Amino acid sequence: AITGRPVATEMFASVSEFNVEHVSLAEAASVIVIAPATANIIAKLAAGIADDMLCCTVLASKAPVIVAPAMDVNMYQNPITQDNLTKLKARNFIIVGPASGRLASGKEGLGRLADTDDIIGTICQVLGRKDDLAEKHIVVTAGGTQEPIDPIRCITNRSSGKMGYALAEAARDRGAKVTLITAPTSLTKPVGMEIVNVCTAQETYQAVRDLVPQADALIMAAAVADYRPLSVARDKIKKEG
Repeated sequence: AITGRPVATEMFASVSEFNVEHVSLAEAASVIVIAPATANIIAKLAAGIADDMLCCTVLASKAPVIVAPAMDVNMYQNPITQDNLTKLKARNFIIVGPASGRLASGKEGLGRLADTDDIIGTICQVLGRKDDLAEKHIVVTAGGTQEPIDPIRCITNRSSGKMGYALAEAARDRGAKVTLITAPTSLTKPVGMEIVNVCTAQETYQAVRDLVPQADALIMAAAVADYRPLSVARDKIKKEG
């Protein structure tokens, strides 16, 4: 394996460092991640079938289970698969994805494995549930606001939003409930938190005013514009001269 650690595949291996391997693995796990999760493994988990090492380990564990579906769009949209995912959610399994895009069959649609950052972000969120910021609500602002001049032009700045996003992710990883108020950026929206999209300084101000009364802390990392036009042109301003 890439990790250099033993890979458990057989239920009753002839040589094992554990007495009952699937039970020992289940008890040692802080979180179980199944990525990719096929329609078959999702169906088996929903039905409680225990005919292989993975299913037995999941059934024997009290750890949170993260499932990242990956399959053809028709298989994913099949009512049977959807019913099975609903059953898993009702049993507190955490479902990540799937993403939409080109699939192995050549079709386009839902079924791609969720982005690695989304899976890792979900793992961090789950592991942080009992950390020092658990049950705290942190509001974070990020990105550079945009003040429109006309439908094409705006006053803005070069803020990347990276600082605010990193702070929001750090708070999430330590167990906090996070609300990220973000101006436009090129960054991928982090998982495991509420996202409030804003554009202008006024929208940022209003979002902060609405959320702060219910928050335990506010971290203001956004780059807010110092000026805005008195009025916004309805059409693109024509070049003169």
